[in-house]
Amino acid sequence: MNNFIEWDLTTWECFLAASCAFLIGISKTGISGAGLMVVPIMAGIFGGKPSTGLLLPILIFADVFAVSYYNRHARWKHVFKLLPWAVIGIFIALHVGEMIKDEVFKEIMAIVVLAGIVIMVYRDVKKEIKVPDKMWFAAILGIAGGFSTMIGNAAGPIMALYLLSTRLPKNNFIGTGAWFFFIINLLKVPLHVFAWKTINFQTFIFDVLLIPAIALGAISGFHLVKLIPEKFYRILVIATTCIAAFLLF
Repeated sequence: MNNFIEWDLTTWECFLAASCAFLIGISKTGISGAGLMVVPIMAGIFGGKPSTGLLLPILIFADVFAVSYYNRHARWKHVFKLLPWAVIGIFIALHVGEMIKDEVFKEIMAIVVLAGIVIMVYRDVKKEIKVPDKMWFAAILGIAGGFSTMIGNAAGPIMALYLLSTRLPKNNFIGTGAWFFFIINLLKVPLHVFAWKTINFQTFIFDVLLIPAIALGAISGFHLVKLIPEKFYRILVIATTCIAAFLLF
């Protein structure tokens, strides 16, 4: 993978990368859905597989803000119930990612993102979704979530669908999801470093430079989630994410 100096980014691309870091911060601290917009944008700038490695430390930095704020609200039994299945999904994605070209990788990312949007919209339309609280359900969503988080860092809607089955209160919902993704993202780091080689010292330094944007997004998320009408925001996120995802094809 080329280092960030060799990327020769334009001013506009640097702005987009910083904006993506900001959106990830927001998505981790309350305004769900914003993170889906980031995946196709970063893939368009850096390439499909390379962008997954570049995004991972950014996600982890944002996870730190989320788990710090919502730490006491996590329900660990749900994290441990889903985690083993997610690991299986990650290794399936690892194998798939080794066999395909970057163009195909980006197309798979687009499909994963669009599938996540469909789930998110369905949840919004069906306010009271009755989902089964069974082990087979956790297994299916865990594997699907692990696959989608490794391929495109886009497992948010799938995890949300599983958490709906737990009927957790709002803060417990956010805290449980925050800890799940923090753990799963840390587990992905060695695979990106040694298997896909999409994380190296240069990419990490680039991510560190984006920490101020992540922090600003995280702090904004704590406050904006109370101010912005959820319906309007989600419509905007869904529309722009769909456009960006289709551009990956």
